[in-house]
Amino acid sequence: MTPQLFTLGGDLPVRRLGYGTAQLTGPGYWGPRGDARDAVAVLRRAVERGVTLIDTADNYGPSVAEELVAEALHPYPENLVIATKGGVVRTGDSAWHVDGRPEQLRAMCEASLRRLRLERIDLYQLHRLDPAVPMAEQLGALDELRDEGKIRHLGLDTVSAEQLAAALELTSVASVQNRYNLLDRASEPLLELCEERGIAFLPWFPLGNGALTGHPDCARVAAAHGATPGQVALAWLLHRSPVLCPTPGTGTLAHLEENLDAAGVSLGAAELSRLAALG
Repeated sequence: MTPQLFTLGGDLPVRRLGYGTAQLTGPGYWGPRGDARDAVAVLRRAVERGVTLIDTADNYGPSVAEELVAEALHPYPENLVIATKGGVVRTGDSAWHVDGRPEQLRAMCEASLRRLRLERIDLYQLHRLDPAVPMAEQLGALDELRDEGKIRHLGLDTVSAEQLAAALELTSVASVQNRYNLLDRASEPLLELCEERGIAFLPWFPLGNGALTGHPDCARVAAAHGATPGQVALAWLLHRSPVLCPTPGTGTLAHLEENLDAAGVSLGAAELSRLAALG
C-alpha cells in the first residue's frame, strides 16, 4: 500500500499530497488571480480535506499568496506545515532576479514571517541558488535564521544532485523542489539521493503544467479507474517513491477536489510499468 505520510526533517509528519499556492495569483504569478474570497475558500477546503503541507513563496504575487494563506488559515491548525521560499526578487510579471546575498535572505525571511503571521517557518526553501554568492554564505544565512528560531528546517529549489550533495556537506537539508513528473525525469539522480538521505522531494509542475492531463496513455489508465488523467499522474508520483510529496496548485474548488482524490487511486504493477515507460 502506498504510504500517505512523510516525516519532513525527521520530526514533521505531513500528508504526502499537499497544496501549492502559485495558482492563487495572476498570470505569471503576478498580482491576484481574482476575488480573494475564492482563494480563501480553496485554502480552507484543502485543510478540511486533510492537507497538512501548504507550499507557497514570497514572490508569488509577490506577497499575495503568503497573505492569502494567513488570511485563510491563521491561526493555523497544530498539524499544518507551512513551507515558503525566498531568494528571488520580482520586478514584473516576467521578471525574476535571483538574490542570495545573506542580508537579502534575512530580510526576505523576516518579511515572510510577518505576512504569514508566524514566529517560525516550518520549512524555508532557497528558491534558487545564486551563482554570484558562495553556497556556504547562502546556506550560512539560513542556518543563522534557524539558530535564531525563525526557521525550523531549510530546503532547496531547483538543484542538481551534485549541488545537493555539496549542500549536505555544509548543513542539513529537509527538502528539495525540482521539476519532475511522468514525462520529465531529468531529476532522477536527485530523487535517488533524496531517497538515500530521507529528504522530501516536492516536485513542481507535477502535472506537466497541464501536458499530462491529455496524454492518451494517462487517459487509458484513468478510464480503467474511473479517474482523470491528472489524478493518474499524481497517483503515479505517490507510487513512484515514498519521498515524493507533490503539492499541485489550483485556484478552483472543483480542481482541488479532483487533485486530492488522486490519493485514492491505486495503480497496479502493469499500469505503473506502462506509465513509467512514458518518461
